[in-house]
Amino acid sequence: MPPILIVPGLRDHVTAHWQTLLEARLRDAGRAVRSVRPMGRSDLDCAARLEAIEREAARIGQPPIIVAHSAGCLMVAHWARRTRLAVFGALLAAPPDFEQLMPAGYPTMARLEANGWLPVPRSRLPFASIVAASRDDPLARYERVVALAEAWGSRLVDLGAVGHLNPASGFGPWPRAESFIAELAAG
Repeated sequence: MPPILIVPGLRDHVTAHWQTLLEARLRDAGRAVRSVRPMGRSDLDCAARLEAIEREAARIGQPPIIVAHSAGCLMVAHWARRTRLAVFGALLAAPPDFEQLMPAGYPTMARLEANGWLPVPRSRLPFASIVAASRDDPLARYERVVALAEAWGSRLVDLGAVGHLNPASGFGPWPRAESFIAELAAG
């Protein structure tokens, strides 16, 4: 089974987040797993986040399956364009639409652009990927996520109405993540 690299979005460490819980379950099961340290919303430097992905992926020493959430999905799309490291596959859950106005409390498009997030990459990813999309995500209209999945060459999974797939949307554990990881591992 390939090792796992978890890439969080614009959040600090959240104990009840599905990625945090997934990492603990995988470690308990003896799986090789690493995580990019969450950097929160105050440090929006996209380049620093891409360096963090590169550093953790290189430490793994073999092609990982990346498990990204929210802005982490966009980080992976940016990183994929510049890395020379191989990736086994990626689960990209609830990517936001940074090219549209975000709700209050989220960075403005001007701040995102100034920090290297825009434009959002739309080139095909050089590895297998699954985009898991919510029908009622407050950070992205479903149709926009469908277009991203198509541009990235990803298999799209319609999760239904799950909000942003985070604790604020009622999610702690997300058991389906493990089935998507298994699907990617099976090739």
